[in-house]
Amino acid sequence: MTNGEVGDLMYEVFVMAVQLAGPLLVISMLVGILIAIFQAATQIHEQTITFVPKLLVIGVILVFTGGSMLQSLQDFTVRIFQMIQG
Repeated sequence: MTNGEVGDLMYEVFVMAVQLAGPLLVISMLVGILIAIFQAATQIHEQTITFVPKLLVIGVILVFTGGSMLQSLQDFTVRIFQMIQG
């Protein structure tokens, strides 16, 4: 493998990480902001109020998109093993 191929592979790894983790992080952040606004308006400052809805939303997202995430990781892994094989 040349340095260029390794660089391209590392770029693909970072793009894959952003594609897989990005939606979860963004939606979790939006839920956290909405809950923070609610807490500021009602002056309720309980830590579990932010944790449980985020956990539920992430779980729901993983139920619906987990299969496609796993498939893309499997395809990427197969492609890497094929590159190793030659």
